[in-house]
Amino acid sequence: MSQTASHLQDSVALNNGVRMPWFGLGVFKVQEGNEVVDSVKTAIKHGYRSIDTAAIYRNEEGVGQAIAEAIREYSVPREELFVTSKVWNSDQGYRSTLDAFDLSLKKLGLDYLDLYLIHWPVKGKYKETWKALEHIYKSGKVRAIGVSNFHVHHLEDLLAEAEIVPAVDQVELHPYLTQVGLREFAQSKGIQIEAWSPLAQGLVLKDPAIEALAAKYGKTAAQIVLRWNLQSGIVTIPKSVQPARIVGNADLFDFELSGEDVAAIDALNRNQRVGSDPDNFNF
Repeated sequence: MSQTASHLQDSVALNNGVRMPWFGLGVFKVQEGNEVVDSVKTAIKHGYRSIDTAAIYRNEEGVGQAIAEAIREYSVPREELFVTSKVWNSDQGYRSTLDAFDLSLKKLGLDYLDLYLIHWPVKGKYKETWKALEHIYKSGKVRAIGVSNFHVHHLEDLLAEAEIVPAVDQVELHPYLTQVGLREFAQSKGIQIEAWSPLAQGLVLKDPAIEALAAKYGKTAAQIVLRWNLQSGIVTIPKSVQPARIVGNADLFDFELSGEDVAAIDALNRNQRVGSDPDNFNF
């Protein structure tokens, strides 16, 4: 899949026709209050339209406040924004997921979400949770539903009974964990892959191969890696609380990596995670 994004607000059509920006802001570990409000407002002011949060991040209220202020101050219509949240593990199950969704919506101060995800594949619970997401989707309160941290075997298990195919699988993905098998499987099922921790918490930025490409293209190491994501057909949501970095991370549309350089980054894979393995997660 080749990347078609030529500017920050370009989007990809999900399997239900809803369009999702290729690039967005993640707010994992961004503190509730001024930090998250300022980060989200900075991002929206500078052209970001996708914001990714989760119940467990405990900053949905701040994200909602920032969205409300940005709509008012920057005249950005709500319809232009793409807001994602996720149901946490302890809330999984049918009824509790419905309640968790309503609470997230209330905290965010929104009438609907653009994407709602199962945060982790909690064994014995994610199928019931998915049924709840299907119900929410049919109610019109969310424009698309998906999963996060699902391996191929989790997807296969879910698809065996699912009425609706997940639109997105958001997973840890970066040059040290390229997830090629999962990407190929997802593509065959019409599931869009989205990367969390696309910079491996900064680990890949010190890689000599990445540094060499940064020098070659006159870009930062982060911009090289994020551009690789886009050219690989991967939606990406880097997190930052620094205004200069939020702006810089999105400065990706005035250059293109050669096929050879994309392949060189692909070759850095070592199946190394900075987060938990979904098969060995302490649920």
